Amino acid sequence: MKVSFFAAPHARRSRVLARAVLAVVTLGVVVRGQSLPPASTPAQLTPFITTATRTPNDPHMLGSVVDSITAADLARRQVTSLAQALGSAAGAPLFASGAAGATTSVFLRGANSNQTLFLVDGMRINDPNTNYEVFLGGSCVSACDSLEIAHGPQSTLYGGEAVGGVVSLRAQRGVGEPSGRAFVEAGSFGTIQGAVSAQGERGASAWNFAVQGGHTDNDRANNAFDSANATFRFDHKAREGLNVGSTLRWFQGIYGDAGDRYTNDPDNQSRESNLLVTTFATLTLAPDWTAHAVLGGQDRRFVAESPRTGRPTAVTVVKNRRGVLDAQTTFSGLERHRLTAGVTAEANHTRNTGFGNINRRQTLLAVFAQDEFSPHEHLSLTAGFRNDDFDTFGRATTGRGTVAWRIASGVKLRASYGTAFRSPSFLDLYGESAFYNGNPNLRPERARGWDAGVDYTFAAQRGSLSVTWFEMDFRDLIASTPNFRSVENIQRARTRGGEVSAKWVLPGATYLSGSYTYLEADNLTAGTRLLRRPRHRVSADVSRDFGPRWVAGVGVAWTAQREDIHARTFARIDGEDFVVGRIYGSWQVSDRLSVKARLENLLDENYEEVNGYPALGFGAFGGVEWRF
Repeated sequence: MKVSFFAAPHARRSRVLARAVLAVVTLGVVVRGQSLPPASTPAQLTPFITTATRTPNDPHMLGSVVDSITAADLARRQVTSLAQALGSAAGAPLFASGAAGATTSVFLRGANSNQTLFLVDGMRINDPNTNYEVFLGGSCVSACDSLEIAHGPQSTLYGGEAVGGVVSLRAQRGVGEPSGRAFVEAGSFGTIQGAVSAQGERGASAWNFAVQGGHTDNDRANNAFDSANATFRFDHKAREGLNVGSTLRWFQGIYGDAGDRYTNDPDNQSRESNLLVTTFATLTLAPDWTAHAVLGGQDRRFVAESPRTGRPTAVTVVKNRRGVLDAQTTFSGLERHRLTAGVTAEANHTRNTGFGNINRRQTLLAVFAQDEFSPHEHLSLTAGFRNDDFDTFGRATTGRGTVAWRIASGVKLRASYGTAFRSPSFLDLYGESAFYNGNPNLRPERARGWDAGVDYTFAAQRGSLSVTWFEMDFRDLIASTPNFRSVENIQRARTRGGEVSAKWVLPGATYLSGSYTYLEADNLTAGTRLLRRPRHRVSADVSRDFGPRWVAGVGVAWTAQREDIHARTFARIDGEDFVVGRIYGSWQVSDRLSVKARLENLLDENYEEVNGYPALGFGAFGGVEWRF
């Protein structure tokens, strides 16, 4: 497996931070820097999961492991950073090459950082030519959003890159009476950030939107980050049985790219804009027959500038454009069966003026089918297959099956098995330079994995406990040839381990959540441990409502036993263990006004998630929120 997981690392040099000013002087819309408390929290509908089967499902009958993170969870913990929201899930360690705005990658179940698929509002935003690292490092989860993380191979429903799993970020439908919120926050590292949102429904129409943004200096020279985020969803009931709608999501980030702490580059800069637009329709053809279609497009532009003394500035421009049509139909007219089948058509174009000088197009046509079968009210089985046909490298066929059995009240046994693949990139296939030539005969990287576990739901739906063991085998991994002049399908790897997650609501409005992941991740070809996969990772959070107007909580995360690459010598090293804590609280001054505060990296831990790229030290932030 490749040892380079970050295409353009960004570093920071840590120093002890002065106590920050908790100051907020105005309400309004400012551009966003780090994590913001959600600006609006729509009313929560009855919980259901869609990512695991592409159909709404009771989580108590799923055979797959899916984490669901709600807007209410994030609001209570004062979290809207997409990276911070994902980091609390079991089996999903994240590593950022620095502070706010730095590229960030997720290694879901030990899979490589490019083997996790990100779905945003029903369409993929990444493939081997379009990465998610900048979006993940700087984007936010707004109050419009729901977030689901499906673990294990998911290519049978979603195609390439869904090897370690799928992260699905989806704007929610507005509900209830119109409402809105405005928020502004200031604090350490010269941070000021804010948000405004509104949602609701009137007659046949519903809406939900949020705008967030800010500025932060971070902790080094030439390391500032400015960003803006916008999310919008509109739904309309055109007639009985036909619902249509549209979503828009936009991210803009400008990052001072100082390099690693050995380089300390004084003037490098990177910029990204990422626009995603979808239109969708759901049609009820009969009481037991529905159809759903999404037509979407993505326009991404990434620019890296590196001024050089006595020479012209080096500029790399990456442009990604994607068009997607995804349609499916579901029929439940057969006794105890629910059948889903569909087609995905996609066209993408990538231009990259950097290494490899890429200017290529690719089309994809895929078909998939799935049967959800319940031979007994307490037993659920799923089986499916998918065939993806690419005009660049050929076909890939995958399959997946799951079983869930409720053996007693609140107790469910489950298991799953699936196959997955990752497509070769344009650089892998066609890249050219004076020292490199791509390999047009590459096969896709392939994986197969299984898991088994037990879920327990506490009485009165007051919480849940989940325990899982998983194993994944990877083959045909793409890596450099011995002379480093091309690439071949020459490596194998294996990951296995355990995941434990729990949520519990105690009497007195006390909320507990936590996760633990044990992971063994090995490059079987080289006989070494895969990089940046911690053997142990713990995340926990406890919060309590102290009366009707006060809320306070504490969170902690521990990462231990991982290997890394030294940023200066490129030697393999043992990564440092680290513990990061936080405290947060809020005071509801009135029905409309609340005051919030949070302390991040409470113990001022000096650590690096990626060697050479220091994370931020202690920071204090405070803000006010106005509801209207």
